[in-house]
Amino acid sequence: MSDQSSVHNSVKLVTVDEFSIGQRLDNFLLKQLKGVPKSHIYRLIRKGEVRVNKGRKKAEYKLQIEDVVRIPPIRLAAEKEHKPSVGMIETLHNSILYEDKGLMIINKKSGMAVHGGSGIGIGIIEALKAESKHPIELVHRLDRATSGVLILAKKRSVLKALHEQLTKHQMEKRYVALVQGSWSKKRHTVDAPIYQNSRYSVIDSKGKESLSHFHPLKNFHNDEFSASLVEVVIETGRTHQIRVHAKHAGHPIAQDDKYGDRQFDAQMKAKGLNRLFLHAKALTFTNPTTNEIQKVIAPLPIELEEFLTKL
Repeated sequence: MSDQSSVHNSVKLVTVDEFSIGQRLDNFLLKQLKGVPKSHIYRLIRKGEVRVNKGRKKAEYKLQIEDVVRIPPIRLAAEKEHKPSVGMIETLHNSILYEDKGLMIINKKSGMAVHGGSGIGIGIIEALKAESKHPIELVHRLDRATSGVLILAKKRSVLKALHEQLTKHQMEKRYVALVQGSWSKKRHTVDAPIYQNSRYSVIDSKGKESLSHFHPLKNFHNDEFSASLVEVVIETGRTHQIRVHAKHAGHPIAQDDKYGDRQFDAQMKAKGLNRLFLHAKALTFTNPTTNEIQKVIAPLPIELEEFLTKL
């Protein structure tokens, strides 16, 4: 066995929380035992080495709240433990826009990843899970470079209800972006399917239905460039949707390192813009806990407000 594995050499007792209610035992174990082959997990279940409330259960058993799952000693792929810094936790607490017993809404900073991976040790969700005594999960995602409103659920029932609203297009997401070129002051709808390949999202007929509405708010002109401040409402939530649709419409977003225009980005950088100009400014949804329609607004970050005064 290589040095990259470690021995999980004692029995683990895991109590089922809100987010695992109704989950099959095999799927629960796959999540708990990352890096362990499926065949090995099914063998553990068949041999009765995995127990639920001290009894044997089949792989398809659906977990209940407060079930205690016994996981036997097993060799696991070692995972480097990442702990959130005090500064990160403080930043997250200071960014809370709203919180109740079912959900938390934060104003995410640009540059902060929502989850770890791809060279990022720890993201917002890992930091909050490490710091919180209660389970918490992402309801949706924002690109690392995008700032603004981000919802997290503290109960499985809330997560399911909000996911249903997203699926049925009952959650309104509004963004603000600065794009290249003048855009006439009327509503522009981009209805173009998005397909995600290994590195980029592209417009492709084999992709998923994607719908964005762009509302120009203000145009900026000078001898070197023109730009438009736009409000964007999206009806679907594909990866990089606004960025891809803006490019497709001929108005790429300022400082977009994947889909932007290099010359325009250089001009924006010279004016002092050092981040993607895309901000999730408002979310309107039905709060599953209060059953009331709720609108949460994240003000435009000060660095973006100040930049606009230079145009």
